[in-house]
Amino acid sequence: MPSFVGRLRAFALALGAPGLFLIAFLDSSVLSLPEIADLLVVYMVMQHKGRLILYAVSATLGSVAGCVFLYLIANKGGAALIKGRFASSTVEKTLDTFRKYGVMAVLIPSILPPPAPFKIFVLLAGAAGISLARFTMAIAIGRGARYFLIGLLAVRYGDRAVAYLHEHAASLSWGVAGGLAAALAAYLLWSKARSRKRR
Repeated sequence: MPSFVGRLRAFALALGAPGLFLIAFLDSSVLSLPEIADLLVVYMVMQHKGRLILYAVSATLGSVAGCVFLYLIANKGGAALIKGRFASSTVEKTLDTFRKYGVMAVLIPSILPPPAPFKIFVLLAGAAGISLARFTMAIAIGRGARYFLIGLLAVRYGDRAVAYLHEHAASLSWGVAGGLAAALAAYLLWSKARSRKRR
């Protein structure tokens, strides 16, 4: 496996931004490549600091595409599969929670660095049938915030960026998640107030 991962990493580096998209897609869908996308963002940004936005966007789009792929699989038959492995009452409560707090239930885990589990939240979101548009928005915001943060850390700390992220993972992740949650809540309140005025 290490040689396979090494070949994938070399291939991605040779391609640049498209390679980063591919790695992020594979990691978020059919393979488990912990931290490879993060490390590639750090390395690529260190080599070309002016391309920070390009690399962060490439990784974000790849991750969003991979997550949507998993979501669609789970949406087609995920609930039945999950119910077959776990107690039906527990599954129903979990799926109800996702239907109620779908965006936040996906947004916060999407920011957290490995080894925090993430794919299970994607699968549950698909099985719960939360809106694909809302799901995609949550992943894009969460992964976008994560990869832009990693890119900024790479500019400031170089190859120590990932180590710094691990050392301060909880505070950084919850800080970003809190800010995004506050922004989302403000937007929802503003939307409700606007719709009331139209009536």
